[in-house]
Order: sequence, then C-alpha cells, then structure tokens
Amino acid sequence: MPIPYRYSRLLRRSRVLWGSFSLWRPRLVFWCGALAIGVISVGFAKLADLAQKAFGSVTSSGDCAFLLPLVLAPLGLMLSAYLAARLFPNSQGSGIPQAIAARHLREEEDRTRLLSMKIAFGKIVLTVLGLFSGASIGREGPTVQVGASIMLAVARLSGMAQARGLILAGSAAGIAAAFNTPLAGIVFAIEEMSRTYEARANGLVLTAVILSGLAALGLSGSYNYFGTASAAPTQLRDWGLVLVCGIGGGMLGAAFSGFALHFGQKIRRWAQPQPLPRILALAGICGLAVGIIGVASGGNTFGTGYEQARSAVEGHALPLMFFVEKLAASFLSMLSGIPGGIFAPSLAVGAGFGSTVGSLFGTSIALAAILGMAGYFAGVVQAPMTAFVIILEMTGDHQAVIPIMAVSMIGYVTSRILSREPLYHGLSRVFIAAAIRMRRAAEKE
Repeated sequence: MPIPYRYSRLLRRSRVLWGSFSLWRPRLVFWCGALAIGVISVGFAKLADLAQKAFGSVTSSGDCAFLLPLVLAPLGLMLSAYLAARLFPNSQGSGIPQAIAARHLREEEDRTRLLSMKIAFGKIVLTVLGLFSGASIGREGPTVQVGASIMLAVARLSGMAQARGLILAGSAAGIAAAFNTPLAGIVFAIEEMSRTYEARANGLVLTAVILSGLAALGLSGSYNYFGTASAAPTQLRDWGLVLVCGIGGGMLGAAFSGFALHFGQKIRRWAQPQPLPRILALAGICGLAVGIIGVASGGNTFGTGYEQARSAVEGHALPLMFFVEKLAASFLSMLSGIPGGIFAPSLAVGAGFGSTVGSLFGTSIALAAILGMAGYFAGVVQAPMTAFVIILEMTGDHQAVIPIMAVSMIGYVTSRILSREPLYHGLSRVFIAAAIRMRRAAEKE
C-alpha cells in the first residue's frame, strides 16, 4: 500500500533531521571535550595548590620539620618514578614531548601509547605527588598532555579523522586553561607544537581554546596569573636590562635545555641493563639533592616557584642566588624522570635572574623580573612568540610590550646559537624512536 504524500514528507523531514544530528554529533563530542579540558585544568590546579600547601605545612610544623624534605623528597620521587614506570608508562617528564611525538606518529596504536585517558589520570596524580614531595615541577606542561589525551579520545568517540589537528587543539586548550592565557595557547600550538601554521587546524584550535577558556573562566573567574604589572623602562639603564636579560637569559636557557638533552641520553644508556632499579636509584639521588637545595634555600626552591615569581613581579627583590638554586632544583627534578613540567619553574628561574640583575643595576625589580622571565623562557623553549605573548598575558604589563618582545627575541637568538635543537622537540624524538622500535619488533613477530 503506498504511503500518503503528507506522511512521506514527514518521513523525509525526519530523515533530514536524523542526518543533521549525525553531522552535529562529532561537533558536540568535540565541544564537550574542550569544556572538559577547562574543567579538569582547574581541578588539576586546585589539587596542585593543595599538594604544595600540604608539603609546606608538613615541613614547617615542629623544631626539626625543616629536615623532613631530606626524607620526603627522595622517597616521594622514587615512588613517583616507580608508579610512572609500572602503571603509567610514557607519563614521565613534561608531557609536551609526548604530544609532539604523537602528532608525528601515523598509527593510532602508537599514539595511544603516548596519549590516553589512563595516562592523563596518572599524569595528574603523579604530578600532584611530586609537588607534595617538594619537587621543582609545574602542572602546565602536564596539562598539555592531559588536554591532548582528551582530544585523542574525542577523535575515537566522534569518528573525526583529524587526529593530528585534535591533538594540536587539545594542547593549545591545555595551555590556555592552565595559565588563563588564550592567545598564548593559540601561539603555542602554532609555534611550538606544530612549528608551522596549519590552516585546516586553526578552527579546531580556536574553538577548543575558547570553550576550555570559558569553562576555566566560569570556575575560577577572570585573573592574571601574576597579577597586573605596570613596569616600564624610564631611563637608559632600564633599557640595559633588555640586553642583559636577553643574552643572559638565553644563555641560561640554552644551558638548561642542552644539558637536559645530553644527560637524558646518557641516563637512558646507563639505565638500559637494569631499567627499573637504576631509574629508582636515580630518582632517589635527585630527590635527596632537591631536598638539600630546598633546605639550604630556606624552602624557596620547593614546588612551582609561583609565589617567588609573583613576588618579584610585584617589585620585591628575591635572594641574589635564588635563580641558581631554582635552576639546579628544576634540572634535578626533570632528570629524575618523574611526571612534571618545567613551565612554572622556568618562569621562577627567569624572575629570579631578572631580580638579581635589577638589584645589581639598581633598576625596577618588577621590570627586571618580567624581562628575565621572557629571556630565560624564550631560551629554554626557543619559541619567542610564545614567550612574549604568555608573559604579556600573565602580567598584563602592556607598558613594556616592546622590551618584552625584544628580550624574547634576543633570548631566542642567543639560545639558538648555543643549542641548535629545541628542548621539547629533542625530547620528542625519544618517544618517536621508541614507537618505531616497537612497531618493527611487532612486525618481525
């Protein structure tokens, strides 16, 4: 029996409706993933702050409590290294190299070894454990791996074929939500994650940054990471800070990244015969050294260094040797192999270096700290645009736009001359090589 005309029209309309829903489904999943990145980033930040406060409370209550880091740091770092190796492989370190490596890998199985919800969970838990143990690490780099993992899961759930673009979007959203710096998230994705402008991925990146930023804004409100600064060069010696902080920060950044790549390679070869026992021994030694440096500095080098950096941006001079102590603690924490980032500690090192230069020059401590952050950060990551935008957004110091831009560029050029390979991209090669080895071994079997 033929279907009446009016019913056939309703049937066609319903098919169009269901067809449009199938087209909208991937977008809805993508939007939910971007919002989830913002929510999880805020939760991660709260947990990290609680861990640091708990460490401070434990190590400040009692006459001999200040010596507790000498026990807590090595044991905590060993536990974190053990759990990372056994339960959450590929969660070690910052997480940015894993996201970069995953974008270069073509097989889904290889990508999921570096980015998955299990690794994202482990990354958060072990970074918080590291902060509770006094390690000089940050949460911003790990948030990139968490964001990229969420977006790779989105690719599987929604059936979207743009896995590389989604990883890029998740990484950008992670930075934007972690620092409350949406422009820096976009610039970071273009300059550091992809090293090229990808027109096809720009819509994904922008949408992910907006939605994750809105979620973070709704939960935490509008704020600048380091408050609002208004430091500006007013005399000739203030402009001298641009050269000193640019060249000096670039040299320090190149030294950090160069030694990290060099010693990382040496450690991998050394640990090869007995990976787990030697990794744990290294984590314990690094933890003890971090504890000793922290106790010697009066507790200034423990944790992210956010409070010290903010104090310097507000114009309060830091101890002259703080930047050396913080750099050493950050390097040892990274070398230990525990999950944890270097973004926040790098900013603290840069602020400390700038504060020292400002004290010696007799200039504005706030301006010197901001320029020191720009020079050192650009030297470490070799991404001058990211350094300029992220520090401008974190401090709101629009009066020093030109000096910050100049310092970022000088720091980048100086670092590039001394260390040819960018830190994150150098570290990503380790994960790419490991994936290729595993793939070839599986093919032989």
